[in-house]
Amino acid sequence: MTNTHAWGRLLTAMITPFDDDLAVNHPAAAQLARHLADTGSDGIVVAGTTGESPALSADEKIALLETVLAAVGDRIAVIAGTGSNSTSESIALTRRATQAGAHGIMLVTPYYNKPPQAGLVAHFRAVAAETTLPVMVYNVPGRTSVNLLPPAVEQLAAVPNIVALKDAAGSLDQTTETLRRVPDGFRVYSGDDSLTLPMMSVGAYGIVSVASHVAGARIAAMMQRYVAGDTTGAARLHRELFPLYKGLFATTSPIPVKAAVNMLGIPAGKPRMPLCELTAQESAQLAELLRQTGCLPA
Repeated sequence: MTNTHAWGRLLTAMITPFDDDLAVNHPAAAQLARHLADTGSDGIVVAGTTGESPALSADEKIALLETVLAAVGDRIAVIAGTGSNSTSESIALTRRATQAGAHGIMLVTPYYNKPPQAGLVAHFRAVAAETTLPVMVYNVPGRTSVNLLPPAVEQLAAVPNIVALKDAAGSLDQTTETLRRVPDGFRVYSGDDSLTLPMMSVGAYGIVSVASHVAGARIAAMMQRYVAGDTTGAARLHRELFPLYKGLFATTSPIPVKAAVNMLGIPAGKPRMPLCELTAQESAQLAELLRQTGCLPA
């Protein structure tokens, strides 16, 4: 799996299950990865933001990657989240993930240190140069305080192994301008579940999803209908899933989706601090939402 054609349209940003001692729960991670492969995911992103990457050590990230590769690496793409706000640390982790057998790399924009556009371009070029794997750049200004703008994406798309963008900037105008600038083979994925269909309407390819933990088959069906020309059917599914998309971000992600996976019967455990669990009221509201949207039995 050396290109985005092998990644497919539905990639899941997988949570990281923890046991009661908040150590990585590898059997649960393998179980969850198989569940995702069985319910429509074409690929899994391991140790991204949804996987609580800021609270995982480098060794934990590589061990988790190895567990997921062993569980589903012969069935779907496994993409390693190796980005950070340190270029040297990102390079070191990218090298390790490449050696471990990852099918691709995802690199978030460096956070907190607020590099200018030239610094972002230099960072991504430096990390991509250290791997032969295809690289997806991840722009999520709501988390990082920096916005990777379309001219910078255009420069990065000229790097042979930077092949995709996860776009969580939340602006259809910015997505459209990016797509105007990048070559046809460069793929833009939505980074927001609720914007998957709107972004596909302007040329995005797919989604790096959170909601696919609990509604993967329907998200995949929505995209399949759109691609097949059934825009009315795709829009109907989008509207049906919309309350779920919003409910899973009612508080900081991945707190709600981790609770939702627990409700499915897969032992996801608690988040690590500084994240916290849902309140009893929030948990009851989430369970009701999952029932209303058909993700849990009524």
